[in-house]
Amino acid sequence: MAPALPPPNRESDVPVSLQSQVRSAIIWRSGSQIVAQTVMWASTFLVIRILAPADYGLFAMTQVILVLLNMLNGYGLSSALIQKPEVTLRDKRQLFGMLVLLNFGLGGLQFILAPLAAAYYRQDIVMHLLRVQALLYLATPFIALPYALLSRTLDFRKQAKVNFVCSLLSAAAALTGASLGMGVWTLVLAPLVLFFSRGIGMTIAAKSLMWPSFDFRGSGSMARYGGVMAAGQLFWFFQSQADVFIAGRYFDPHHLGIYTTSLFLTQIFVSKFVPPLNEVAFSAYARIQHDHDAIARAFARAVRIIMVAAMPFYFGLAAVAEPLVLTVLGDKWAETIPVVHLLAFAMPFMTLQVLFAPACDARGRPGIAVENGATGSAVLAIGFLIGVHWGATGLAWAWIGAYPVYLAISAWRSLPVIGVSVATILDAIAPPALAAVAMALAVTLVDDLLPVMAPHPRLAILVATGGIVYGAWMLAFARGIVRELIAVVRKQPVEVAA
Repeated sequence: MAPALPPPNRESDVPVSLQSQVRSAIIWRSGSQIVAQTVMWASTFLVIRILAPADYGLFAMTQVILVLLNMLNGYGLSSALIQKPEVTLRDKRQLFGMLVLLNFGLGGLQFILAPLAAAYYRQDIVMHLLRVQALLYLATPFIALPYALLSRTLDFRKQAKVNFVCSLLSAAAALTGASLGMGVWTLVLAPLVLFFSRGIGMTIAAKSLMWPSFDFRGSGSMARYGGVMAAGQLFWFFQSQADVFIAGRYFDPHHLGIYTTSLFLTQIFVSKFVPPLNEVAFSAYARIQHDHDAIARAFARAVRIIMVAAMPFYFGLAAVAEPLVLTVLGDKWAETIPVVHLLAFAMPFMTLQVLFAPACDARGRPGIAVENGATGSAVLAIGFLIGVHWGATGLAWAWIGAYPVYLAISAWRSLPVIGVSVATILDAIAPPALAAVAMALAVTLVDDLLPVMAPHPRLAILVATGGIVYGAWMLAFARGIVRELIAVVRKQPVEVAA
């Protein structure tokens, strides 16, 4: 999220030009993400209605290996380039060389590991899926290098245009594959189209085509920084994929597909909307990394603004899980309803958790993310090992039980580095949380009073009710935050919300 503007009548700690750049970056990065994701979701939900749960279960099995190796694909090195005060052509060529070596090696490693993954899950097709997906690594260097170069200057406009076009191409590929009866291979085709089109588009946008350099002398600091961030991402893999890794051994593809699709629905906000904001946040924090107070104020405002959107999304999702699933996914996905309902209550904790890393990384403390990731890996894995015995709902309860513990430990480590107190964070979260609880209760009451009707009109009524109640509560009891949001959108200076 963007660094906060200081109150009026006070000398700014953040240059006006940077404030303008950050606003523009947020508009282009998050705005384009919304548009692109709208296109992607429309196609995704259509594809989900066509494919079977077992297709998504098989695809989830491949993602454990794919996500693991992608943690090592060099994006941490790109972050090191973003954070460097000055960058030379030699730095860029060295980064490109590192990215090429890493990703070509990872593609080969995935090809080799594919039979082992198939044997673990007892599904032969997993081997073939993974070997075709290994092609994704060939495109990664041509995405990561231009991403770093454009992010250094907070130029998210060009990235936004490329991402939008690539989303359209990927969506078209997914719909075509599903319509032609490609089954699980549809879920392989769409990312391939996305990655290769992004590689071409980003390289053109950043004008970053160059010869890689494999002479890495003098690149030690960049490699070390990237290595620490990769370690943090590795632990993020363990915590984000532990459930699928464990469940894939216990569940058949159908039931694994039910669980992973439930998780997809509940994580839409934290996985699709928060990451682009974090990208802007890291670039912006890096520009003011030596101003501790400015980063602290920026982080507090980021939490406040993001939670205003996150809380009603999650509590509303819990309240309307049944009509939403039946409307969007169809009757064959009815088994996801209780799982979606439970998982929604764990997602606010996850959303706050992922906001810590950009601020700590920009302060030059990427090791904090590593320590937090190690904690999350252990705590969540223990929960999943226990919950898996009760099926998908057992895993959902594991999320609810384990994530608050993980968040508490992470906050204890991260907040002193960022310079924000627990009380400040609670003050930022409380107003939207209370409004979201009131909204969920009102929606549940209205749902109980409604006559029997089709899922579509029922969902429309409940969503409208929730929007009215949430908005009215915020206007009545958190008007300062509403004014702050309006001012940010209008590019006006605001008082810090009480």
